[in-house]
Amino acid sequence: MLLQIANVLPPELVAECQQLACQDSLFEDGRSTAGWHARQRKHNLQARTASPVSALLRKAEQLVLRHEVVVAGARPRSIVRMMLSRYDEDMHYGNHVDDALMDGARTDLSFTLFLSSPAEYDGGGLVIDEPSAERVFKLDAGSMLLYPSSSLHRVESVTRGRRLVIVGWIRSYVRSRDAREILFDLERVIASTRARQDTGELELLLKTRSNLLRLWAED
Repeated sequence: MLLQIANVLPPELVAECQQLACQDSLFEDGRSTAGWHARQRKHNLQARTASPVSALLRKAEQLVLRHEVVVAGARPRSIVRMMLSRYDEDMHYGNHVDDALMDGARTDLSFTLFLSSPAEYDGGGLVIDEPSAERVFKLDAGSMLLYPSSSLHRVESVTRGRRLVIVGWIRSYVRSRDAREILFDLERVIASTRARQDTGELELLLKTRSNLLRLWAED
């Protein structure tokens, strides 16, 4: 399940990220944070964990964890890691799968927070390889793409401008991808039932959600 989520980061935080991106001294070769295989395919810049970057990432992390669509779709136990990434002209990241373990924790879902408007750069699409076809994503600044960490994906070469993103990984309370999708669909039905103020059906749906979480969740 891929989720496109609009307006996760407010414009003022996006602007703060863009200002930091202009400070070349904060960035290093992105290959330093990649596994041995991905390192051969990765050509971008990664922000060091200096104090201004760390503070920015903490703000973004709290907004991600509180977002109702992220909560419904990911059931986040924790955010394993977040990084500020910069792609200047001719930079790219070839086909790869994210590491299954980072910092001693399992990665169930990956996300990309877009910090550049699609009009600010050419190329640089995030390409997700799905069974039916490849899908290319270039979302508005402040928007987020949430997708399974098991997905094969890449970033196309930037041919003009600069692509700025925050990438991150989530450990979910619910390990199964299929179970997370069932729970997400159930949340949508709960929201619709609440809007109709049908308390009889709502109570049964809430009971079902609780019991499925009790069955599937790992604490």
